[in-house]
Amino acid sequence: AVLTPGQKLQGYQVQQVRRVPELELTAITLQHEATGAQHLHIDREDSNNVFAVGFHTPVTSDTGVPHILEHTTLCGSQKYPVRDPFFKMLNRSLATFMNAFTASDYTVYPFATTNPVDYANLRNVYMDAVLHPKLDRLDFKQEGWRLEHEVPTDTATPIQFKGIVYNEMKGQTSDANYLYYIRMQQAMYPGTTYEYVSGGDPKSITDLTHEQLLDFHKRHYHPSNARFYTYGNFPLEDHLAAIGEELRGFEKSDVPFVNKTPTHWTEPRHVETTCALDPLSPLDRQTKLSLSYLTNDVSDTFETFSMRLLSYLLLDGHASPMYKALIDSNLGSEFSSNTGFDSSSSTSCLSIGLQGVKDADVKTVQDTIRNVLEEVQKEGFDPKRIEAAIHQMELGQKHKTADFGLSIMHGITSGWFNGVDPVDLLEINKNLDRLKTELAQGNFFESRIQKYLLDNKHALSFIMRPEEKYTSDLVSEEQQRLASKVNALTEQDREQIAQDGKALLASQENVEDLSCLPTLQLGDIALKAKHTVLEHTGLCNTPVQWRTTSTNGLTYFRAISSLPSLPDDLKMYLPLFCDALLSLGTKSQSMADIDDEIRLYTGGLKASTTLSTNHSGKKNGFCLYLYKLY
Repeated sequence: AVLTPGQKLQGYQVQQVRRVPELELTAITLQHEATGAQHLHIDREDSNNVFAVGFHTPVTSDTGVPHILEHTTLCGSQKYPVRDPFFKMLNRSLATFMNAFTASDYTVYPFATTNPVDYANLRNVYMDAVLHPKLDRLDFKQEGWRLEHEVPTDTATPIQFKGIVYNEMKGQTSDANYLYYIRMQQAMYPGTTYEYVSGGDPKSITDLTHEQLLDFHKRHYHPSNARFYTYGNFPLEDHLAAIGEELRGFEKSDVPFVNKTPTHWTEPRHVETTCALDPLSPLDRQTKLSLSYLTNDVSDTFETFSMRLLSYLLLDGHASPMYKALIDSNLGSEFSSNTGFDSSSSTSCLSIGLQGVKDADVKTVQDTIRNVLEEVQKEGFDPKRIEAAIHQMELGQKHKTADFGLSIMHGITSGWFNGVDPVDLLEINKNLDRLKTELAQGNFFESRIQKYLLDNKHALSFIMRPEEKYTSDLVSEEQQRLASKVNALTEQDREQIAQDGKALLASQENVEDLSCLPTLQLGDIALKAKHTVLEHTGLCNTPVQWRTTSTNGLTYFRAISSLPSLPDDLKMYLPLFCDALLSLGTKSQSMADIDDEIRLYTGGLKASTTLSTNHSGKKNGFCLYLYKLY
């Protein structure tokens, strides 16, 4: 049946129905009448169906509560009271994907499968997990943090900090690239939810209580604060009926408010911080720096599209002006981890940065970035490069993969949680048509460079330098924090810690009854797998395999060539050879020139090694991939 806006269906009201021909899909948005839950359904002839439920989870502290809640949610629910039902479902399912993610202001739980019975089973497990989790105290201690004896069964051993998320984030924040990104974001968005680490800062994780976790779930994991996403060729009515049944009994609730909009600065700011020394990098080349600019409100999808394209033109590839000025010049080894256009927050940000920089070259790098921006603002971009960038965007939307539904979900989720109509994010052709019209009028990118980059007062210069004592200071801080908590323990607290340690150990070793979990039966699975027919021909004495199918106008090409016999001591360098092949240029052309040609005429080239027992008579080979638009 053809749906129309305003139509009622299974307790939902249809809000809009839009055909998106460039992606060969129909997007339908609905709202659950009783709770206000939002639902996006992508109707597309694709057997790899996707389900996802997400919640808006902005934070007001560094305790990592949404991250720990994501973990603890997966420790069992009312209908499925077993440890880690997601993992336990792996051998009961034909899922092509199962996971959960915590972002800076939302948490999402997606899965994908081609089997309708499997889809229903997984949806039941996911829905019960997020809406009715057990959230036991011991599970919180296991997944989040706890005080526990080094040997849980021996109270003579010292008390330590333990916990899965606690240790995970200790490892994460020891990565200088991750640390650089989050510290820059904190400095860029003061007074907003983005000045906190949603994944958790180890210094603050140990302040989170079980009661705070329960309260966060109650306020945030509610249908009124949820977004549901379904994709594929399974009927929409079936999705709505099943989800609606799970939402029965819930009423509309107020959505928690957290400020996400920064106050614009009247002057640029400069922030410096430190990180650990990298023993694998030259001591005099460990400084990281960037210039970051607060740009547009992401609700303006065309401006977001335009700024992403501007970022591409400035930064992407060997032929980009920033690559030539910063990396080809050897001012640094590579772009910093925050470099590029970031539209994951409610107000986007464009950053240009470098790492592997000599401390003496910091000012030179900053001046070079500004000089390149001024030069591009005056001279504009090479029309050929703009054409190549548009070509890449057109290719990107036509390129379909087996996980296309998941790709769409990842592409629209952050905008959707920041008030953007998700269907607007899918209509690429509308933005491309407007772009071509405004490009013809002139001064398109130049005006944006002037507005957002050269004249922007909300600009941050952010520098991170290595400090020899950084790691030892972290260890000292943790020891002091631990000592403070241990010294405050009462005798009753110590007894509880000993009991909890033994109870947690026992629960981890306990053999559970998994009969409550749904499982596929043999009758639910097709007896025959789908067979792909290949046509075998030859061309210039070379065997060729052809696969004819719907590719949305793209031709995919793969060539395999046998390698000469190599000494064992050289084989370890083959991956390096493949990487270098598409980075070094040739005798007659620089890599920048070749890169422009690649981007203008193909969707990209890739070289890699392959090993096979026997493929077309080649036991060891070298592969080259590309796809081309006709």
